[in-house]
Amino acid sequence: RVSSMAWNRHILTSGSRDTTIVNHDVRVAQHNVATMAAHTQEVCGLKWSNDGEVLASGGNDNLLCLWDASASGSRVTQPRFRMTDHQAAVKALAWSPHERHLLASGGGTADRCIKFWNSQNGALLNSIDTGSQVCALQWNPFEKEILSSHGFARHEISLWKYPSMTKIKELEGHTSRVLHLACSPDGATVVSAAGDETL
Repeated sequence: RVSSMAWNRHILTSGSRDTTIVNHDVRVAQHNVATMAAHTQEVCGLKWSNDGEVLASGGNDNLLCLWDASASGSRVTQPRFRMTDHQAAVKALAWSPHERHLLASGGGTADRCIKFWNSQNGALLNSIDTGSQVCALQWNPFEKEILSSHGFARHEISLWKYPSMTKIKELEGHTSRVLHLACSPDGATVVSAAGDETL
């Protein structure tokens, strides 16, 4: 099963339960142009950097990997960086629109942390315990703020000021894990989707 997808121009990247990540060139019939394999469990998070140069992948194996866009060939097994700091699955990934090499990642129930990374050198810049499973992350395109959505126990959405990570607002209303966040094209609205089948 395909559990995550991310676009990078004409490349559609898919992450799978079989632990692989595949780059598909949608312009050609023989579309599989690269397969990346470093995870040992399902790949549940994928996000290309805004410049299209780096792919972040997160897995149920608690691993966060950074891959170069130039990685090609039948099977690539060495990511640029392998981060093992999370203590649970890494599904939530978001690249900052304000700082070129800044990546945010969120860990599952046993981790509960949002971590910030420098993708140039793999350094962990900051880690904050949110108190609950981090399911999705979304940067504000206009301000240095980041939204996080959560699972058990309160199923809330939290707005944080970056880099202080001061909590600005909590939004409640879902009755199950808030699995997805998406920003409107004008950046003015965010939609959340949860396991309670509501938006």
